[in-house]
Amino acid sequence: MSVMLVFLAGIAAVIIWWMAQQRLTSRPWLETGHAGDLPHLQGSPVAVAKIGLGIFLAVIGALFALFISAYLTRMGEADWWGIPLPRILWVNTAALVASSAALQWAKREASSGRSDALNTALAVAVGTAVMFLLGQILAWRQLVSAGYVLADNPANSFFYLITGLHGVHILGGLVVLGRTTVRARSSLAPEKMSLSVDLCAIYWHFMLVVWLILFALLAGWANDLVDICRQLLT
Repeated sequence: MSVMLVFLAGIAAVIIWWMAQQRLTSRPWLETGHAGDLPHLQGSPVAVAKIGLGIFLAVIGALFALFISAYLTRMGEADWWGIPLPRILWVNTAALVASSAALQWAKREASSGRSDALNTALAVAVGTAVMFLLGQILAWRQLVSAGYVLADNPANSFFYLITGLHGVHILGGLVVLGRTTVRARSSLAPEKMSLSVDLCAIYWHFMLVVWLILFALLAGWANDLVDICRQLLT
């Protein structure tokens, strides 16, 4: 429960900071001058899109926080037996890091108007994301072959549930990223792709952070974090 509260508090802090960046906390009645002289108060599709994505990510974060809380609560029961993590998860993590870095690269190239570099960066992001998903499927197959089936142990069930849920979100993001990649190759103006690439990068960075937290949880590294959180909240 304490970890979930800390996780949700972090999400709330990010949302508040994001709103402040979009001037949602400004007080327009204190502004002076003509309306045409205040372009920052006019509606911006960029701000609306980013705020919408921020709300969506907050919902996803809350969902994963609930699963993390349930995982930590359930692992204290007597019928819980930990499962060994396949080594390929390290490779998968590196692939997702590379995909996130490639999207950050694509974001920079889109704002600079370099079409060829943008297409290359997006291709790398898509390729490494597909590698991550295939690696997750391979990790599942390795565990099943070793006898760690879904219904055999609560730890097994949580592993398949949590990694599967994260994989579904990556797959959904990959569909959007694929469409963005196709549009970037057919567009003559990379600047027009700047918003789409930026949104994809934000989503990918968020899912990378979620995966790193889940990986630490599944590897057993979160126990020390739980003790720290409990000490801070008591």
